[in-house]
Amino acid sequence: MSVYDFSATDINGKEVVLKHYQGKVLLIVNTASKCGFTPQFEGLEQLFSELSEQGLVVLGFPCNQFGSQEPGSEQNIQEFCQLNYGVSFPMFSKIEVNGGGAHPLFNYLKKQAKGALGSKSIKWNFTKFLINREGDVVRRYGSVDKPEAIKKDIQALL
Repeated sequence: MSVYDFSATDINGKEVVLKHYQGKVLLIVNTASKCGFTPQFEGLEQLFSELSEQGLVVLGFPCNQFGSQEPGSEQNIQEFCQLNYGVSFPMFSKIEVNGGGAHPLFNYLKKQAKGALGSKSIKWNFTKFLINREGDVVRRYGSVDKPEAIKKDIQALL
């Protein structure tokens, strides 16, 4: 099993099979528009624009589970990300990442790469999962790990 076995609804309501990204290095992130870590959109966009030609794809998954920091509609989220951060990487519809309603992709990611002290649950917005070209989860990064700080890890997979 790999991330390619999952699908998700993009921010425009279209179902996307993640197999579409096969052969790419993926950085999958749960995002929020009203969070102290929201400025990381800038770093994520920078990584995507610099490294997409080499095979990096950033996938953003808005989530409202942490402090209700993603209260808007998909249209609000898309407008916010584009206007404030010039986000051009793929964004998906709002999901849950923890609990009974968690998206199956995030259940898989959490099982493959545990957090601090072996925790499976995601602690906050902007948790990042790095996926290699074969669809395997390589590493999990916490909210405080800035996108620019993980650039070398991404480049090693490219």
